[in-house]
Amino acid sequence: MLEHPFEPVADGGCTVLVLGSFPSVKSREIGFYYGHPRNRFWPMLAKVYGEELPADIPARKALLLRRHIALWDAALCCEVDGSMDQDIKNVTPTDLSKILSQANIRTVLANGSLAGRLYQRFQQKDTRLPCTVLPSTSPANAAWSLDRLCEAWAPFLPA
Repeated sequence: MLEHPFEPVADGGCTVLVLGSFPSVKSREIGFYYGHPRNRFWPMLAKVYGEELPADIPARKALLLRRHIALWDAALCCEVDGSMDQDIKNVTPTDLSKILSQANIRTVLANGSLAGRLYQRFQQKDTRLPCTVLPSTSPANAAWSLDRLCEAWAPFLPA
């Protein structure tokens, strides 16, 4: 059983929570969300907001908080061999009250279908917040180009 290795990113100004499923092997290695060099999460955010691609963890945190986006994952603990969502089993969900107590979250954006399913199954009944499931930014979702991801995500991200 693996336990989530890092804290959520959030502050009092956050209005949107982006939930992933569980950190990939590469993300666990670097110690932060969406660490695989081919994951399009950071390039997508930078492009949507017309900003420079954040080069390190402090710059990534700053981009999120400047844009009022909280970030965490739906699974606190799970069994997984590798990084594929399809291999995640025996999930213990995160306690979203940690973020909701400090931020004014109005909506949840799920980065991919597993994050959406986990949120809807374990957390939505407590949060009572709507969830929009968006296409995954993972390199495994190769059918979606960066431009298409930007088009799909942009309407749901804080202005």
